[in-house]
Amino acid sequence: MKSVGRQVTFYAIAIGLWILVARLHIWPPYLFPPPQGVLESLWAGFADHSFWIAIAVSMKRIAVGYALSVAIGVLLGLLMATSHFLEQTLGGLMVSLQSLPSICWLPIAILWFGLSEKAILFVIVMGSVLSVTISMETGRKQMPKIYAMAGRNLGARGLKLCLFVLFPASLPYVLTGLKQGWAFAWRSLIAGEMIFVSLGLGQLLMMGRDLNDMSQVIAVMILIIAIGYIVDGLIFKTFERRLQYKWGLTPAT
Repeated sequence: MKSVGRQVTFYAIAIGLWILVARLHIWPPYLFPPPQGVLESLWAGFADHSFWIAIAVSMKRIAVGYALSVAIGVLLGLLMATSHFLEQTLGGLMVSLQSLPSICWLPIAILWFGLSEKAILFVIVMGSVLSVTISMETGRKQMPKIYAMAGRNLGARGLKLCLFVLFPASLPYVLTGLKQGWAFAWRSLIAGEMIFVSLGLGQLLMMGRDLNDMSQVIAVMILIIAIGYIVDGLIFKTFERRLQYKWGLTPAT
């Protein structure tokens, strides 16, 4: 209850400061709208179903793109976990590419796939797959070697060893990479949707900018933040609690 009270107090103070700054008219209302204007924009967006359509389109894209990222990242991570050659070659390349901002993949996506859904999916995958892959490799390095030895003694070899021993044992480490990969995928999606008419949240963000409608821009930003927070709380934190309980790190709730 204390944490809830602190959060309510924090957001109440933040909104109060927002109202105060808006009433001081340091910036004109079209550049710094009051909370009431943003709420009206949110209401209008849901009333005319434009926000619902944008959310549905964006969530469909992120589901496909993130699923591809996880599948490719887990596979690459498992391959590097069983091959010193791939670890020394592909592993170094993955670390180098991770420092590249996902927005840098946009020009390549447009040149290869044009202004299409494939371009957006490509940006999502390239923005998140590296985090998943590197987390798998990190999990393998930090995982006690006795797990692999026990698996081999029980007859597990090759792919079976990876799928039924190495991968489950590395899940506590992989979860961090999956959360980071989701965050990168979500940001990459919004960036990709801003490049052309795509019916997603990114397009609504650019539409607000083109119309000089700061209320809509802030409203869409609030939606993007809220969806990210909800997904993290409902999926990743729930999975994290169950995983910690399974490994004996937290008591049952």
